[in-house]
Amino acid sequence: MDEEALIHLARSLVRLDTQVPVPGEAVAADFLEPYLRERGFAVTRQEVAPGRPNLIADLGTGEGGLIFEGHTDVVSIGDPGGWAIPPFEGRIENGLLHGRGSADMKAGLAAAICAAVAVREVLPTPQRPLRLAILCDEEGLMLGVKAFVRAGYARGFAGAIICEPEENEVCLCQKGAMRAWVTFTGRMAHGAMPYAGANPIPAAAAFVGGLSALEREWRGARHEWLGDVYLTPTVFEANAGPGQNNVIPGTCRVGLDIRTVPGVDHALLAGQIGDLLRSVLPGFPGISAGLDVYEDRPATQTPPDAPVVRAVVRGLDLTGQPVRYGGVPGATDGTFLHAWADVPIVTIGPGDRTIPHQVDEHVPVQAVVDAARLYAAAAILFLNRDE
Repeated sequence: MDEEALIHLARSLVRLDTQVPVPGEAVAADFLEPYLRERGFAVTRQEVAPGRPNLIADLGTGEGGLIFEGHTDVVSIGDPGGWAIPPFEGRIENGLLHGRGSADMKAGLAAAICAAVAVREVLPTPQRPLRLAILCDEEGLMLGVKAFVRAGYARGFAGAIICEPEENEVCLCQKGAMRAWVTFTGRMAHGAMPYAGANPIPAAAAFVGGLSALEREWRGARHEWLGDVYLTPTVFEANAGPGQNNVIPGTCRVGLDIRTVPGVDHALLAGQIGDLLRSVLPGFPGISAGLDVYEDRPATQTPPDAPVVRAVVRGLDLTGQPVRYGGVPGATDGTFLHAWADVPIVTIGPGDRTIPHQVDEHVPVQAVVDAARLYAAAAILFLNRDE
């Protein structure tokens, strides 16, 4: 493993501003496409949306191979002045690579790419294929992985390693997610004459208050690695434009980020949220409401005896790293590889799982090196396995 090349690649990727929706991921694809071609990979560029490409890079052909998956988009930096180190400088200081996307997940992506390069040096023509899935829009509606699966790029593969920041723990399970809008409709009026209108804000507030009780009802579903089910209101807004203190708004909506664990029936839970909504409305005459679940991502669970799990565990052992198990608190692109393409997944990668989306994001350089060594060892074991 060429550690110097690995760290140089990780820094180079962090220096690319791939915030979404703009500037977007194209700059990363433009950088990586020739990089991979020069190293002997067959590269396909899949345009998912304008300026938002996937890259698929292949070593070998056939069935039963392995996917390394990573994404190129990063979330907003927020206020640049809030960063101690500029977010796109790619600085290494005190053993840490700093910057937006350093942990989530350009370090993991660099580790996967350099591991694939190392595999090519050992197995120029592997008996099973190795595919790099370098995808867009993981931080949004996961358009990249959805397009990847729909186009058949996951077909025939027997396992995938999702290179997200999970402290190099072996994560066999990840939370499911539902995203929803609840819209309350009333009637505008002057704030001095509330009786002339119907204010949707108190109804929305009562609904949000009821979510806590419903969340507590699901405590029995608590998962060993993933913890509790969460029903989190993340947006509360009224009016289509700026609010005015002397105007009762005609509409109000609440955004929900719902996180589940294996075994939770999403249809049942959505029905309970709908029941809560209907139970609130009689107390607020003139108010109507609707629930729209616009994204539904199931929780995933990979059997511990799956070949990809055995390869990862053995790879950790061979590279002298501890085998520690954990769970993914959020959904990943692996959600759709598992749910839509039936590909067993293991999520494991460098970086503290709590650091993504924060200011002053960083990743330990040694953890990046450890991840790359693991990925290379696991890939060789998986591609050469006896079945």
